[in-house]
Amino acid sequence: MARLMHRLRQGAFCVTVEIDPPRGANVTKTLERVRSFADRVDAVNVADCPMANVRMSPITLAHLLQRDGQVEAIFHLTTRDRNVIGLQAELLGAAGLGVRNILALRGDNPEQGDHPGARGVFEVDTVGLIRLAAALNRGKTASGGDLDQATDFAIGCACNPAAPDLEAEVSRLEQKVEAGAHFAQTQPIYDPRQLERFQAKLAGRVKIPILYGILPLKSYEFAVRMNRDVPGIHIPHWAVDRMRGRGEEEGLRLVAELLAEIGPHVHGVHIFPMNSARRALAVLDILDELGLRQARRIGA
Repeated sequence: MARLMHRLRQGAFCVTVEIDPPRGANVTKTLERVRSFADRVDAVNVADCPMANVRMSPITLAHLLQRDGQVEAIFHLTTRDRNVIGLQAELLGAAGLGVRNILALRGDNPEQGDHPGARGVFEVDTVGLIRLAAALNRGKTASGGDLDQATDFAIGCACNPAAPDLEAEVSRLEQKVEAGAHFAQTQPIYDPRQLERFQAKLAGRVKIPILYGILPLKSYEFAVRMNRDVPGIHIPHWAVDRMRGRGEEEGLRLVAELLAEIGPHVHGVHIFPMNSARRALAVLDILDELGLRQARRIGA
């Protein structure tokens, strides 16, 4: 079992940080960035060509982070770029390299990225991808064939506590859990009320550990742009207004206020530092000041 999943099942407050792979073949700067916080997190997420822009393979980088960065990795795998044969091949390759945490995603549409003429595959949806990984864990291919050796993936999925239709969002999460998901990571949240409404919907229905997204705001303009341009992100108007005429320090104050309120009630957090080690470290410092990384989740 991957260490992250073991800690989640033990009730530890877990912390993950998301990074983008480099645009080229050199991983030196990425490794330096991750090493600055590697000993303070439970795992590092590696995105899969985020925003449909060409980047290094997330599985390759995840392997290098584990080998050279001494930190457990979670590689993202999208259904956008591969059919069911390719998806299973990638999963088996990751298992062979010792990368055992996956986040199953649909992926951004190709027309959003740097190759707008590329065709998306989408042969299966996210639930279908989770089923593929779960079948490999049972030693089976999607067509029912036997593997020489089963995989041992901790299968993650995504969800959005700020979705406009929470019933539909939770129903979709239930489908992912039924397909074989072991844990979830969410889009960024900014309002404790979002969490309360979401957890009320989850009650008695979804029992997997969930790490809640934390994305510090850099400026008023950044907040407006995120609301306008990034699917799945909703920053409340009051939070956007607080950023007017202010900078990153105010964004971190918002994070500290949020974490102080929600920290005792969640399994952990997933930090979106926008590829900034400094921003990741700032959030980790807040977690330490609040004593959350040393805590056990209530009810664990």
